[in-house]
Amino acid sequence: MQLNNYIGGSWQKTEGAAYTAVLNPANGEELAQVRLSSKEDVDLAVQAAKKAQKEWALVPAPKRADYLYEIGRIMKEKKEHLSQILTKEMGKVIEEARGEVQEGIDMAFYMAGEGRRLFGETVPSELQNKFAMSVRAPIGVVGLITPWNFPVAIATWKSFPAIVAGNTFVWKPATETPMLAYEMALIFEGAGLPKGVANIVFGTGSVVGTAMIEHPDVRVISFTGSTETGRSVAEAGGRHLKKVSLEMGGKNAVIVMDDADLELAVEGILWSAFGTTGQRCTACSRVIVHKDIKKDLEEKLLAAMEGLTIGDGLDESVKVGPVINEKALKKIQKYVEIGREEGAQLLVGGNVLSDGNYANGHFFEPTLFTNVKWDSRLAQEEIFGPVVSLIEVESLEEAIEVNNSVPYGLSSSIFSQDVNKVFQAQRDLDTGIVYVNAGTTGAEIHLPFGGTKGTGNGHRDSGVAALDVFTEWKSIYIDYSGKLQRAQIDTE
Repeated sequence: MQLNNYIGGSWQKTEGAAYTAVLNPANGEELAQVRLSSKEDVDLAVQAAKKAQKEWALVPAPKRADYLYEIGRIMKEKKEHLSQILTKEMGKVIEEARGEVQEGIDMAFYMAGEGRRLFGETVPSELQNKFAMSVRAPIGVVGLITPWNFPVAIATWKSFPAIVAGNTFVWKPATETPMLAYEMALIFEGAGLPKGVANIVFGTGSVVGTAMIEHPDVRVISFTGSTETGRSVAEAGGRHLKKVSLEMGGKNAVIVMDDADLELAVEGILWSAFGTTGQRCTACSRVIVHKDIKKDLEEKLLAAMEGLTIGDGLDESVKVGPVINEKALKKIQKYVEIGREEGAQLLVGGNVLSDGNYANGHFFEPTLFTNVKWDSRLAQEEIFGPVVSLIEVESLEEAIEVNNSVPYGLSSSIFSQDVNKVFQAQRDLDTGIVYVNAGTTGAEIHLPFGGTKGTGNGHRDSGVAALDVFTEWKSIYIDYSGKLQRAQIDTE
C-alpha cells in the first residue's frame, strides 16, 4: 500500500517519487509505504488551500460546523477500525488507541458547536450614535505539523478549530504514523468537505515542514513536537512574521504528600508513567514524595509494576506496548545509564527486551529509580519512555520548588487529602495543567491544553482557546450619526 498526498480533493501520485516504509513497532512488519514529498508538493497543496479558502470563508460558520458533525459521525462509525490501525502503526495498547480516537470524535462535536458561537464582543461607544464590536475573522491557510505519539487526536485539536473558523489547512503528519492521516482524508471525503479545505502532504520535517514554515501563503503554523525542534520552528516562523503555536516537551511530576491515599496514588502514577509506554508529553517522569511515606510508596509501586504486561498492543491483556523505534530505545537506554552514573538507585527495569516475542519489536522494561537528586539530568531532561524517578522531599513547599525546577511546564499532579495543601499547590505549581488526586495525564478537550516555559509559547490547543490560534480579531465601528466624530476628541 502506497500513501500519497491528498491535495485539492484528490490523491497525488507522481512517477519516480521517493517513499519510505511504515513499520509496526511491535513486530517490525511493514504496513505501508509513505511518500517523501518535496517543496514543490507543499506549494501545490498551499495553492489548493489558498484557492479553496476564499469560498470556504464565505460559508456561514454553522454550515461549516455541519461538516464537522458529519466527520464526527463517520469517525464514531469507524472507531474500531481507526483504533486498530493506530495501534499497529504507533504501538500504544488498543484500550488507549480507542481512547485517542474517541478524543478526536469529541473534538469534532465540540468544535462543531462553536460554529454557532465564535463569540466576539459588543461594547458601548464613547460617542453618540455609534456602534462598536469585535468579531473573529479567519486567517487563511494554516500549516499543521503533528507528532507520531497521538497521530489522530492532536491532528483534530488543530484541524477542527481551523475548519470551523473558516480556514483551510495543509497537514504534515509524522512519517512514522501516516496511516491515520490517510484514513482521515477518506473521512473528509466521505463527509463531503469541499475540495482544498483539507490537504495532507507526507514527508520529513526538514523538507515538508520547512517548506510550510517558509511558504509566504501559509499564515499560521501549529506545531507539536520536541522543544528543540519547536525552537527552530519559532525562529523560522518569526523571520516570516507568522503566527506560530507551539506545544512541546514536558518533565511532569506527581507529588505524593504524607496524607495521600497511597493506593490511589500508585494507580495514578502507573497510568501516567507507563501508559503509552511513557511516550506522552504529559507522562509522569518524576514522583516527588514526602519522606515519611517514601518507603511505603516504593513498595507499593514495585508490587504494582509486577502486574504490568508487556507486548503487542493489539492483545487486550497487554498494558505496556513498544516504543516507536530503535532510536527511541537507544535514548531511553542512555538515560538509564546516566541515572546509574549519577548515583540514583535502580529498583526495577532498565533493560531493552529483545528475546522471544520481543525479538522484532522495540520494547523496554518499565523502570523505576529511587534516591534521585532533583537537579540531576535524570530528573531534569525529557526521556520520553517508561522511566520514573523518585525524589524525596520534606514539605509541600519543597515539593513545589522541586516540581518547578525543570525547564518545562506542562502538567503536574498532587495527591493529598488536605484541602489547604491542594489549593496552595494548584496556585503555585507553574504548569499549564494541574491535577488533584489523579495522575499527570487525562486532559479533556473542552479545556485549554498546553504549558509554560519550554513547553509552549503562550498558545493553547483544545477548548475555546484553540480558536485564538486560528482567528484574527477584527474591531468594527459603525457610525450612524451622519457626521464625522473623532474618538477621544469629540467626547465632551
